[in-house]
Amino acid sequence: MPVTRDIRESYRRPAQVMRRLLADGQREDRALAILMGGALLAFLFQLPRLSRQSHLQGEDLTGLMANTLFACLFFLPLIFYGIAAVSHIVAKVLGGKGTWYGARLALFWSFLSASPLMLLNGLVAGFVGPGFELQIVGLLWVLVFGAFWFINLRVAESAVERDAATP
Repeated sequence: MPVTRDIRESYRRPAQVMRRLLADGQREDRALAILMGGALLAFLFQLPRLSRQSHLQGEDLTGLMANTLFACLFFLPLIFYGIAAVSHIVAKVLGGKGTWYGARLALFWSFLSASPLMLLNGLVAGFVGPGFELQIVGLLWVLVFGAFWFINLRVAESAVERDAATP
């Protein structure tokens, strides 16, 4: 299924989409592509804010874009791999039966699935600027991302148990 349909479907049935992604088997290339796609979108969605900042503060737009691109495509993936590892360890302590891959996929897919709200956040930051509206949209993005991550991680950490129960 195309990624855009999976993202749309994640807003209706996130657990079903996660189960389908896990059923494809352990594909590190797919997990990395999902993460890098989300990181690239995070960069692109920052462009309206960077443009506003450059215009209002007289900063060099090229420098702002280069720094943001480097942060999104280099540091963000490293941070996400670390967060996924910690989440898997916490899940194991709480009785999770999933794999390291499942924990990574749950986090990466949640990030990409919440990208439409990341776009809205970037547009509000660029066109409206700092203020109550931006805080509301940012909070909405965090809540949706958190809900997706919770649901997806729960599915991923119960995947081995569910698979072991079926002959």
